[in-house]
Amino acid sequence: MNDSSGPTYDLTTERLIAEECARTWGIDLDPPFDMSNFSYVAPTTDGAVLKVAWSGDDESLHEAEALEVWNGDGAVRVLRRSGRTLLEERAIPGDDLSELPDGAATSIAIDIAHRLWRPAMAPFRPVDPEVSQWLSRAEGEGSVLVPLARTLFEEIGGNADWLVHGDFHHHNIVRSGQKYVAIDPKPYLADREYDVPAFLWNPRGNLLTDAAQTQRRIAAFADAGLDEYKIRAWTVIRGSYLRSGGEYVEPLRSLIDQST
Repeated sequence: MNDSSGPTYDLTTERLIAEECARTWGIDLDPPFDMSNFSYVAPTTDGAVLKVAWSGDDESLHEAEALEVWNGDGAVRVLRRSGRTLLEERAIPGDDLSELPDGAATSIAIDIAHRLWRPAMAPFRPVDPEVSQWLSRAEGEGSVLVPLARTLFEEIGGNADWLVHGDFHHHNIVRSGQKYVAIDPKPYLADREYDVPAFLWNPRGNLLTDAAQTQRRIAAFADAGLDEYKIRAWTVIRGSYLRSGGEYVEPLRSLIDQST
């Protein structure tokens, strides 16, 4: 359910795991990155990154397996692992897609996405049961979009054909040398269109009020082979629990109004 705007968690346990693993592997850690609010992520002195996901983050359960499947093609490469503790290559200089003009960022994102999307395989899990739980939680928290989201989910849900990134947005696509790579996947099996909503409401602070920009992005993904209606539907579904604030209600609802 989480995305880049999630809260900060107590990562004391994860820090201790990282320090113990670093000693075992004979590597030295620098201070963790400032934005490490959902995992303990610290650079190593020899140019890699050590990451320990927060123990309560079930969405990243198969992060390591996804990165191993991708093997550096569109995502950072895993150099070594122990369970969910990962030693990854470091993307340098590490600036993300939010630094680029929107058209260029969208084009790069589409290229990266097509590298990451793979036919369904083990051990990855269908996302639909999780979506049902997230919708129920959002309903209990008062999200007014849940009724529409449930209707759309009944219409398009149930597909688990593709391995998807799960948290695919500007701040999780970073520059590594002359190319861009994805980081921090929350991998599931779903429609490919499941990955697009987070890109639509990013970079941070994007309230979806620029309807023309949103439509250009949707059109670009549709032109690349995705189903436009499913993009819109998944954006409302995921938005009902990830962007449930009142400022998002009308921009999200309008995505379906525009498709009719």
